[in-house]
Amino acid sequence: MLRRLQGLVCPLVIAFIGWQTSVATSAESRPNFLVILADDCTFRDIGCYGGQASTPHIDRLAGQGLRLTRCFQAAPMCSPTRHNLYTGQYPVKTGAYPNHTFAKPGTRSIAHALQPLGYRVALSGKTHIQPNQVFPFEYSRKNNNPDMQAIDQLFAECSASQTPFCLLACSNEPHTPWDKGDASRYPPEQVVLPPSIADTEVVRESFSRYLAEVTYFDGQVGQILALLDKHELADNTVVMVLSEQGNAFPFAKWTCYDNGLQSAMVVRWPGNVIPAATSDAMVEYVDIVPTFVDIAAGETDPAWDGRSFKEVIRGTTDRHKQHVFGIMTTNGIINGTDCYPIRSVRSESHKLILNLNHEAAFTNACTQSPEFRSMVQAAEAGDAEARRLVELYQHRPAVELYDVRSDPLERTNLAGAPGSAAVIADLRSRLATWMREQGDLGIETELAAGQHQRRGQR
Repeated sequence: MLRRLQGLVCPLVIAFIGWQTSVATSAESRPNFLVILADDCTFRDIGCYGGQASTPHIDRLAGQGLRLTRCFQAAPMCSPTRHNLYTGQYPVKTGAYPNHTFAKPGTRSIAHALQPLGYRVALSGKTHIQPNQVFPFEYSRKNNNPDMQAIDQLFAECSASQTPFCLLACSNEPHTPWDKGDASRYPPEQVVLPPSIADTEVVRESFSRYLAEVTYFDGQVGQILALLDKHELADNTVVMVLSEQGNAFPFAKWTCYDNGLQSAMVVRWPGNVIPAATSDAMVEYVDIVPTFVDIAAGETDPAWDGRSFKEVIRGTTDRHKQHVFGIMTTNGIINGTDCYPIRSVRSESHKLILNLNHEAAFTNACTQSPEFRSMVQAAEAGDAEARRLVELYQHRPAVELYDVRSDPLERTNLAGAPGSAAVIADLRSRLATWMREQGDLGIETELAAGQHQRRGQR
């Protein structure tokens, strides 16, 4: 299309367009960064991803920017996900792979990369990271959520001093308990349940309250974007909204299925992102720090596991990674199995999951929740589908393989099916290489999780 236009416009106009682009690039070499992060929100439940939750602010942002359809984090739990996001490194490498975890001394975070470039780096809301030396942010929060007054002040000060900022605005929603938002908007009898959850009265009522809290989170997104506009900062700010790992229902959080590891990612960067665009490029949370530093013209850190996807954001490519990886550690989590390490690798077409101690029963906070207990009760009362789902959740085979193109909800395990052996061998080899590079010893790493945990969180 651009080549066709160049054949029609005069050289003078083309020269002006080139000059204008050059000026804009120079003026915006230090844009602001704003990441708004949810907590336990399944990406499929957000409006612009086809979900039933009302999310007008996120949907509007997607209309102004880019919606990525294949973004992943490396661990389906809060604390390792956040360490992963802020350091650009996978969980085992930094030691931050169990929940309630901390990064090894000497680990560098986004603060170390951006502060030397003149940025104020702040985190407002939920933290779940340690230690402060690794994460020397300006901290603020209100009831474990972003402090809008502190954000307003940060924006005002940075606007007045023309100081670039990187703000991580971290919500505590829609993490349990689901007690915020207007659940009357989602009558339980009208809620559409995912096929991975048995249909019980308790599940329906809880899913209604969960959807209400997704909408509540969307309201927080709207508040923060309004503060950007108030201080006339929107035009020079890269905004990124992320949904974190999946919700606390079965087959989402605490699992390496896509509903556990995949995340919403919506990016707005005026003048650089094509409005209402989508991209199927595979990106990971470890890629976000390298991307921001690349945009800010900073130095690449050889410790990063991720790499910049700036050109995906700009729309010059729709490709980034061919494989993404996942790790789940039950050792040390609430009601967690002492040893149930899960590892995964996903290509554009297939997902391989290895349950390294599959003989054990899989347990976590979900399996002691009222929702899961209601599924168990339904199973005991003769509900065949509830029985199937309860058994499938707690007792897994050693190997799971899914065709994520034809089976995006990962319901049909292809391991052992004709033609699966070559796919499994290829993905298993790639996963083994990744684990070796990370120093991940599987069961041995799982059993050492307690050495990497701290209960006291900021």
